[in-house]
Amino acid sequence: MLFSDITILDENFERHDHMYVGTIDDSIAYIGSERPQMNCGEEYDGRGKLLMSAFYNAHAHSPMMLMRGYGENLALSSWLNDRIFPFEDKLYSDAVYYATLLAMAESLRFGIVSTSDMYYFCDDMARAVIDSGAKANISRSITSFAEGSVKNSDSYKEAVRFAEDYNGAAEGRLIVDASIHAEYTNTETSMREVAEYAKQYGLNMHVHISETKSEHEECKQRHGGRTPVQLLNDLGAFDTRTTAAHCVWVEEGDLDILKEKGVTVASCPVSNLKLASGVADIPAMLSKGINVAIGTDSVASNNSLNFIEEMKFFALLNKERHSDPTLVTPVETLKAGTIAGALSQGRNNCGALKAGNRADLIVLDLTVPNMRPIHDLATNVVYSASGSDVLLTMADGKVLYRDGQFTTIDVEKAAAETENACRKIIASL
Repeated sequence: MLFSDITILDENFERHDHMYVGTIDDSIAYIGSERPQMNCGEEYDGRGKLLMSAFYNAHAHSPMMLMRGYGENLALSSWLNDRIFPFEDKLYSDAVYYATLLAMAESLRFGIVSTSDMYYFCDDMARAVIDSGAKANISRSITSFAEGSVKNSDSYKEAVRFAEDYNGAAEGRLIVDASIHAEYTNTETSMREVAEYAKQYGLNMHVHISETKSEHEECKQRHGGRTPVQLLNDLGAFDTRTTAAHCVWVEEGDLDILKEKGVTVASCPVSNLKLASGVADIPAMLSKGINVAIGTDSVASNNSLNFIEEMKFFALLNKERHSDPTLVTPVETLKAGTIAGALSQGRNNCGALKAGNRADLIVLDLTVPNMRPIHDLATNVVYSASGSDVLLTMADGKVLYRDGQFTTIDVEKAAAETENACRKIIASL
């Protein structure tokens, strides 16, 4: 596709007007102010529009689409134990498939092309992602309270088999990660063994860390004063590329470990606010040089996948926390939503509008009232734009959403099947 006479935010999030951007196959082939000589296929009229990198959701649980609005106004422990866990006990294959497919539709609608997903029923999730044309890093979350080795558990065996079957599937759109659910849901043995497995087979690691104050402090009580970061580091969990979700209550020494080990923090501001978990200290992380990405968490605790909304909260919260309006700039926010998320997933040629990178792109409408006037385009995207301003979403050079239409997903069927599954599960509770 040739995007002609379009405004862009380049790899440094600097604005350029009246540009031409050409994609060929799965990559960005040309960026320039002159019409290219190469044949890029269909021409897209870019007047009044912005082209930029698509978004990378660094932490989510897509099948929890089934539980949107199901557990409201509850603390995290009550939310999990009284609402979420009983519902999840009734999940089945088709319910997970259609819920994930609907999550992919919502993601594409809001400009997300790739999601780091932690859950189970992973085969059904993978099938939905592949059918949608989107990308995902999917991990089979491991929890284990049993003494002894976790390797004989069904969940561990499922995780190993899933990695063997799906890692690198769909021409690399699907990446399989390893996952320790969290310190508080595992024994030291299970965490060590999952970490060893990830390192041995070169898989990324995905883990919840210090989401709540009680989680953080109780870990220290259980493990001789060690924080979740310190414990997981001692057990080898950070010896491979790792994404640590939340990190709301991490300490100064934890930040040094995260930086030293190259761990990405996936901040989930809306979910953390909704569950009253707290506000992650993003400026402290950025000042350490930690790669900070943005996640939505699930729609059961968010309650949407509106990534532009997520970026706005990400940018705003630490201004209030530190009483400093200069903290977390629009460009830092856009980097967290794009290149940082791509790097967290191991997608090193993604996340930036740059020739040679994968053509993971979105188009936003600049003519809508909320986007005018424009004094600084990056500022408008973070603070003024709405998810509904996304006009087109492209992954690996393929248009998956355009002007209200999905090219790969029957969204009405996905929604209907998801709603049917909800009714069936609730009736069985």
